[in-house]
Formats: sequence, C-alpha cells, structure tokens
Amino acid sequence: MRIGISIVMVIALSVSAALLSAAPENIRLVGIHGPITPVVAQFLHRKLQAAARNGDRLVLIEMDTLGGLDTTMRTIVKDVLASPAPVVVYVAPSGARAASAGAIIALAADVCAMAPGTNIGAAHPVSMGGTSDRTMEFKLVNDAEAYAEGIAHQRGRDETLARRMVRDSLSLSAEKALEGHLIDLIARDRSGLLQQLEGRRYSRHGRDYILSLKGAELVTSEMGPFESVLNAISNPNVAYVLMLLGVMGLYFELSNPGVILPGAIGGISLILAFFAFQALPVNYAGVLLILLGVLLLIAEIKIVSHGMLTVAGMTAMVLGSLMLFESPDPYLRISWGVILITVLTTTLFFSVVVAKVLSVHRQRPTTGRDGLIGQEGVAESCINQEGTVFIRGEYWAAWSDEPIAAGSRVQALDVDGMRLRVKRIS
Repeated sequence: MRIGISIVMVIALSVSAALLSAAPENIRLVGIHGPITPVVAQFLHRKLQAAARNGDRLVLIEMDTLGGLDTTMRTIVKDVLASPAPVVVYVAPSGARAASAGAIIALAADVCAMAPGTNIGAAHPVSMGGTSDRTMEFKLVNDAEAYAEGIAHQRGRDETLARRMVRDSLSLSAEKALEGHLIDLIARDRSGLLQQLEGRRYSRHGRDYILSLKGAELVTSEMGPFESVLNAISNPNVAYVLMLLGVMGLYFELSNPGVILPGAIGGISLILAFFAFQALPVNYAGVLLILLGVLLLIAEIKIVSHGMLTVAGMTAMVLGSLMLFESPDPYLRISWGVILITVLTTTLFFSVVVAKVLSVHRQRPTTGRDGLIGQEGVAESCINQEGTVFIRGEYWAAWSDEPIAAGSRVQALDVDGMRLRVKRIS
C-alpha cells in the first residue's frame, strides 16, 4: 500500500515538474512614454522585481521621453543595473526620442536599440528653479558627466560621446549613435528587434551571457489604475488646477460649514496636488502668490473696492502661476493656455459672486421692522391719533400726526413696538 502511494506521489511530482518546465518563459514589455516621474520609477521597479521572481528571459523597455528629474533617473538606473533579468531599452517608434534623463537610462541597459528616425542625447543637467549660480552649474555638469561616463564604461559604450551628451548637449540620430558605438543595434520594429536579439551576447561583471528568446511569450505590462492616476496628476497643468480646486473648495466649506461636498473635493484635490509637487520643481513663492490672489478675490466679496482687489488678485495669480514651476524644460512648466483659462475662470466666478452679493445688498428688506417701512395699506378705522390699519395682510395698531378717514390709503413711516406711524397717501 505504501509503495503504491509513493509511486503516485512520484508520478504527481514528475508531472508537475514537467508542466513547470514546459511553461514558456516571458519577455516582459514595459513602456515609458512621457516624462520620467517618480510614479514611472516605482512602476518600473515593480516590474523588474516581478521579472526577477518569475525568471523572465528579458525585460524590454520601449521608450519615448523628453526626460525627467535627475533623482528619478538615478533610481531607475540603479534598478536596471541591479536587475537579474537582462534589460533592453528600445527607443521607438520612429520619431521617438530618448532625451535628457532618458538617454542615461538607455546607456544603462544591457542592450540599447533604436528605431530609424529616432534620436538620443541632450542630457545636459538643468538646475531646479533656473539658478544662475555658475559654480553650482559647474558642479552639476561635472557630476552628470562622470555619471554618464561611468555607465558607458560599465556597458562597453563610447565614453567620449556619453560625456559630450552631458557637457555639450549632444544629440545623435540612430545611425550616428550606432556608428559611434553608443548603441548596439537598429531595428525597424519590435519583431525585427527580437530577431536580432536572439543569440546576442551581452556582458555583466566580466562574464558573457547569450540571449535565448525562442519560445518566450511577449507579455505587456501596464500601469494599474492607481499608478495611472498618480502619473497623470504629476503633469504640471493638472497639479496646478488641482491646487486651485483645493483652495476654493476649502474656502467654500469654511464659509458655509456643513455643505461637506466642497470641503471633501477641496481636501482630496489639495492632497493630490501636494503629491504631484514632490515630482515637480515647485517654487513656493509662486504658491504664496496664487494663494494671495485667491484671498484678494475673496476679499472683493467682503469689501467694495470698485474692482481694485479683483485686478490685484488677477495679477498675483498670473505672476504666481508663472513662477510656480520654474524650469527651462517645457514639460515641467504650466502652459500659457491653462494659466489664462484658469485665472479668467476663477476671476469670472468671483466676479459673479460679487455682483450677486451687491445686488442682494441693494434689495429692500422684505421681513422684520425694515420690511414694513414704506409699505402701503388701508385704514380700517378712522385714525385720530389712534386707529387700525391693514398692511401686508396684517392688522396693526396705528397712529398719525393728522386725522385719516377710514378706507383711505396709508403708508407706514415707522415702527414703534407693536404700533405703526402712518401717513395718508393722496
């Protein structure tokens, strides 16, 4: 009996091992399309770890980027260099580029490939805030140049071109980069790339390895919903709008406690905006100017300044919006269109609120003591010092400085306790 059970167990283990060995290994495809943000770094880190756990044969990164933050780029480079699975960076499709931080990430790959009509380079570092300190700029350039040179040396690529990409902002076409031994191959499309990678040698830590991709299944890895949202709000334009929505939502909640919805939306928007700010070159003087502009627009509701506070608020908001993200890179700045639309919309909104408030202030009171004064009615009895009048659907004890006959039209002049002082209308 025991022998039978043992035989069954051995057969089951053999079948399981056969199934596992027959399971195809994967080529993990990861796309980087757009600025390199902390969210992209986190996503790529997670996929490289998954590739290591699953024993993937290759991680293929298709790239089209303008660049990104230096700290984020260095995080990705460290993950690529430490990846147990070989990493290939493919700059594609035609018309794409690996610029700035993207160029350094491409250099760090085991194999760097480009599609025809693409370019790589322009990796000169840019200091946050656009500082003009020549000493600091010199340090940044030297540091980035040494970093690129070290990566190129480790991967066996041309160190001189790597240095020039940083110091001289050199940008090369795919053909020039291949000729200068900065990249490894040119492939027209993904299938052509995989054909060229089959059997290709690559070196790591002084040892040579050969890529074997036959039978491997190409698996596309995409950002989850949460990562996609976080990556979207890292856009400067989105972060800017979220910040304004947050400030306005919290203001209306504090002005009208208990409404709840504006406060909830405002709080969520502010938290998301602060998350985006950690990935952007934020100038907090710009944040303060925007807040000052909003406060001036709010003050226009409380103080009649004949439009001066509105003009000052608009000016502060425009200046703050221009200063909010100071960077020479276009993808790290707020577009003029978004600034104009947002400032004009905010100003129009507050202007409408101010106009409504002023119109309400100009209206006559309709209730209470002030609401009775000026109202017209009928004398129900003769008023000779004392009498009764019917005004606004109510009977009032009334008195007058002159005799008034019953049935005459009267107008309320004043309220004294529960008595009205009236006069006759001729």
